[in-house]
Amino acid sequence: MRRLLPQAARAVADGSLGVIGYGAHGLTRVDWRSWPAEQAAAVEAFLHAWWQDAVSKPDPPYGIDDIFDTCATIARTVTPFLDGWGRGTVADAHLVHCAEVWLYDLLSDLSRSPGGTTAARTPASQTCAAGWLAGPGAARLRAPGEPDLAIRAELLALPYDERWAHPYWASASATN
Repeated sequence: MRRLLPQAARAVADGSLGVIGYGAHGLTRVDWRSWPAEQAAAVEAFLHAWWQDAVSKPDPPYGIDDIFDTCATIARTVTPFLDGWGRGTVADAHLVHCAEVWLYDLLSDLSRSPGGTTAARTPASQTCAAGWLAGPGAARLRAPGEPDLAIRAELLALPYDERWAHPYWASASATN
């Protein structure tokens, strides 16, 4: 895997790999953090650079939610990618898209939420993603004029039964 990494990283970054997905690449199957420090640091640096580049492009080579899931799956954590979510019009548009993709599953406590494969979808990662989306994420969703998404994201902070009993669901916008 280490010998193929430079070519694989280039193909992932420029979109020529074809499709990315859960487990479609070797880095999800190896313990790259156990590699020599310089090599492990290079993988980590690549993931962060790829994420920063993708979130700043209006049309990255793969869907932004797929890139997020791939980065989180390889890193086995969602935290650095949520914390490193860029700012600006393009990054906010990507946030809106991801919130739309993730909210149903997160609100329903389903296992298909941000973070890719099972390796990254630990309860801690799901809690982290839900907490980020309910807090800083919700605040950011209001800026591009997405109050409905922001409200739904804030509902993630409530226990499951309270979340679904919330008056929000009685409004016309919640049922459309």
